[in-house]
Amino acid sequence: MKTIAVIQHTEAEYLGLIEDHLEGRNVRFRYFRPFTHGGSLPFGPEGFDGLWLLGGGPYGLVSGHILPSAAPEFRLTRAFLDAGLPVVGIGLGALILSVAAGGGAADAPLRFAVDEVRATAPGHLRGHLPDRFALAHYLRDRPALPESAEVLAEGPDGDPEIFALNGNCLGLIGHPGFKRGMVEDLVMEFADTPDDPATGLAALGAAQGRIAEALTPLMVGIVAHTGLMGPGGVAG
Repeated sequence: MKTIAVIQHTEAEYLGLIEDHLEGRNVRFRYFRPFTHGGSLPFGPEGFDGLWLLGGGPYGLVSGHILPSAAPEFRLTRAFLDAGLPVVGIGLGALILSVAAGGGAADAPLRFAVDEVRATAPGHLRGHLPDRFALAHYLRDRPALPESAEVLAEGPDGDPEIFALNGNCLGLIGHPGFKRGMVEDLVMEFADTPDDPATGLAALGAAQGRIAEALTPLMVGIVAHTGLMGPGGVAG
């Protein structure tokens, strides 16, 4: 059975719908919450088969409220990359992955939206990346990808939505397992919120079924790409 370290940056944002998919594949996950009193990060990659970095609500890397644990998370992510272990970054986590892999981050406002994204070519994620699917976003700033990154999916404006690095790492600008309740809790947790969250919440509610449907093939592809299938795991 594989075990991944999951770095959580807010009370509200967690793996969401992804949890059931990992459990169904015998992939264990252990949350680390450095923002809590006495919370900490893993000392390094020892004892883990991968690292997942979650979103940070209104926190940014170059604008707004800077993520307090950013520097040690860069070092931790770099340690996993150097060890050849898979890293998956979601939202702000994708920016952390980009920086740790030699890229950077650029200023962008806090935003919340549900976008239709499209694969840049057929066959990505071993053929499991849908051609088009809905993806919910709640983040500040954007990645400046390293040259080695391959863009697997783009948003309506042509910006990267999913990128691959190092053969077994992925960055997702949106959260493929987002739940409406997570956004509601983010709005309650922080005074810093996106413009007109009610419109975004309505869009997320309308797209929730499509998001859950797309997550099934996405998780097959993510687990295959990262090599996280544990003994006895299921493919579908």
